[in-house]
Amino acid sequence: MRTTTPHISATTPDEIRDAYRTVLGKFCTGVVAVTALDDTGNPVGLTVGSFSSVSLDPALVAFFVGQGSTTFPKVAAHGRFCANILAADQHDLGRTFARSGADKFRGIDWTPTNAGSPRLTGAHAWIDCDIDLVQPVGDHDLVVGRVVELGATDAQDPLLFYTSTFHQLSAASPA
Repeated sequence: MRTTTPHISATTPDEIRDAYRTVLGKFCTGVVAVTALDDTGNPVGLTVGSFSSVSLDPALVAFFVGQGSTTFPKVAAHGRFCANILAADQHDLGRTFARSGADKFRGIDWTPTNAGSPRLTGAHAWIDCDIDLVQPVGDHDLVVGRVVELGATDAQDPLLFYTSTFHQLSAASPA
């Protein structure tokens, strides 16, 4: 497993505000694995397709999850989550977290954030949040998280999902 060195780290409100634009402006279009601990302390997670920044002050992010999800109720019961923006080489992890039922953390390296949520090893960036709001919208729930800590590494580009396929970034031409 490759190791990455943090080049952005924020835990205080001022640090979070300063790093928020950099991390979310650069990474919010990537594939995001939302992770948490269930009521027994075991890690759980799911892949979400819609993830976005909401507000700078306070720092808020959001994602949508289908109301039929069997994993999200466990995340909601925990009251917090870590949004892991997957790196370009983590497409298998994106698929694993998108499946229902299986032990998604079997063979997966992770470390706890300061609040205890699973932070996936090798992720391009991560955003640890307290759940601020869950609002039904059609057949999905809108989940808003209040950012308590975030970070980015020097890992390769983020993994993208477009036209039902995983993609990597490539430069079109020099600026």
